[in-house]
Parts: sequence; structure tokens; C-alpha cells
Amino acid sequence: MTNYLVDFFAQISPELATLLIAMLPIAELRGAIPMAVGVYHLSPLAAYFLAVIGNIIPVIFILWLIDPISGFLMKKVKLCRRFFSWLFERTRANHSHKFEKWGALALITFVAIPLPMTGGWTGALAAFVFGIPFKKALPLISLGIMIAGVIVLGMSLGIAEALTW
Repeated sequence: MTNYLVDFFAQISPELATLLIAMLPIAELRGAIPMAVGVYHLSPLAAYFLAVIGNIIPVIFILWLIDPISGFLMKKVKLCRRFFSWLFERTRANHSHKFEKWGALALITFVAIPLPMTGGWTGALAAFVFGIPFKKALPLISLGIMIAGVIVLGMSLGIAEALTW
């Protein structure tokens, strides 16, 4: 599988590869920016914008489609209904006080911190679980992605500079 991905990304332009890597659920821009700067030698500005755009694209689709898909599954599949009910109750019970206290800043911060299991994909899922509407969630998550991009770009440039010493 890894060889397939390496071969696939070797056959396309660095710009498209950066955009596609940023769209992947685990890599997101946290993987795309270091690749763009360190491997593809794109300019920092190009790496940043391509990665941010690539990271926002799947968020739009997740926010747009997750509610109708989960609603359909909850109506048609008893196991899905039980799972989503459990997920919503558990997540809201464990984290709603944080969201109520911090509001929009909680979602922005959650997406902006470049750690595993945070980012645009997870932020979109969190927005869905907490019932944040699309028109509010998309700008908040996008802002978090842009902040994460600045952080990751700064780290990538610092690492690249350190390696050239």
C-alpha cells in the first residue's frame, strides 16, 4: 500500500500532490506542508495555500453530507441508531461543558492544534456531534485550519533550516 501511494504521488505534479495529501484524513495539512516544502521544494506560500485549500475541501463535504447520511442510517439500521445515540450522549456528556464555556474558540483551537486526532476532519465531526450548523462550522474550522497551517509551516521551515546547518 505504501509503495502504491509513493508511486502515485511521484506521477503527479507537486502542487496536485500537496493538495491531495492535505485532503487525506490522517495526513491533512500536517503532512502536506512538510512534504511540499521539504520534498517537493515548493515555496512556503504555495505550500501553505495548497495545503489549506486541500484541507478545507473534504471538510465542506463532511459538514454537508454527514447529517443526511447519519439520519438515513439511523432510520434504516438499528445498530447505527444505537451507535449514534451512544456517541452523541457520551460525547455531549463528556465535552459539552468545554464547548459551552469556550464556544467557537473551542472548535477553532481544536482544529488549530497540530496534534494527532485533531484537524479539519475531526473538527467537522465534532461540529456535527455538537450540532453546530454548517454556516457557522465551516468558517470556524477553516480559521482553525489556517492557524494550523501557519504553525506547521513555521515548524517545517525551522526543521528544514536546521537540517541545512
